[in-house]
Amino acid sequence: MKVLLVEDNDETAAFILRGLAEQGAVVEHRTDAKEALIAAADQDLDVIIFDRMLPGMDGLDAVRLLRASHVETPILILSARSGIDDRVDGLSGGADDYLVKPFAFEELLARIHALLRRPPIAADTTELRIADLHLDRLKRIVSRGNVTLDLSPHEYRILEYLMLNEGQIVTRTMLLERIWGYRFDPKTSLVQTHISRLRAKVDKSFPTELIKTIRGSGYVITAP
Repeated sequence: MKVLLVEDNDETAAFILRGLAEQGAVVEHRTDAKEALIAAADQDLDVIIFDRMLPGMDGLDAVRLLRASHVETPILILSARSGIDDRVDGLSGGADDYLVKPFAFEELLARIHALLRRPPIAADTTELRIADLHLDRLKRIVSRGNVTLDLSPHEYRILEYLMLNEGQIVTRTMLLERIWGYRFDPKTSLVQTHISRLRAKVDKSFPTELIKTIRGSGYVITAP
């Protein structure tokens, strides 16, 4: 596994470098976003880990530049900014995942492995399709067949996340963190309620079911 780490904090960088080295990863370390842009464009990488707060350039701006240059390597943003808007900005800006500091190395490693398993999706993909289900990410319009679906903002984001991870199990915890920004289990039926409403709109009136519950694991969307 070849990783580019862009992190200017010495303590955080040493923590990550040590952990990845123990996993047998080859890691190239940069502390400057502009140098990282050159390194990312000049070599084949498996994952890029990008700190959000860097001297001279916001890490998210660098990620946008990479995507504009058609670099499709999976990118994980590290940031102390934990607000939902910050996470949304990071993911909308081209990152594949967003991890809030401080974090456990085990979680960082698990997220890296999840990115490596994920089928690559072009950063400029504006339309998602599964069977006759269509999601337009620019217009934020969802349709199935010739029927336009009226989704709430949360339902839309859940469906978009499921479609971006087509064929992969999305857990309740992943949805709580990605959609609502919870880093703990609030012990509510929040996810189940929204999934139920979403399935009623996406599947109920159509002959084939796309959203499936994997008992004890989570949810998955697949073509029939």
